[in-house]
Amino acid sequence: MINFRDNRYRCASEITLDLISGKWKILILSYLSENTFRFNELQKLMPGATQKMLTAQLRDLEQDGLIVRKVYAVAPPKVEYYLSEFGSRLVPMLKMLCDFGADYMESFPTATKNDDQRA
Repeated sequence: MINFRDNRYRCASEITLDLISGKWKILILSYLSENTFRFNELQKLMPGATQKMLTAQLRDLEQDGLIVRKVYAVAPPKVEYYLSEFGSRLVPMLKMLCDFGADYMESFPTATKNDDQRA
């Protein structure tokens, strides 16, 4: 067993899954792997995410050291988010997850799609 941050894990991969689990975290990390974004820009990219949920997920990712929140001392306040050096190490895994999802969709099409092909 691995004891880490008051949790017990059976293997280190569970720690990684715990870090990226959350409805919007993988999507946030994927967007930030391509560019630096402000909060409103991220919110526009994810219209299904509420402001409260997006804020919570960004805070979690920042606390875990996967993203950086940079605040500029200007009026009005300007805040940008980008991947930390440690968060950048997740990019190849995120790409692999995306590739797997695309391959899976092709290998196991939906029943509706199969029904359309038979017609």
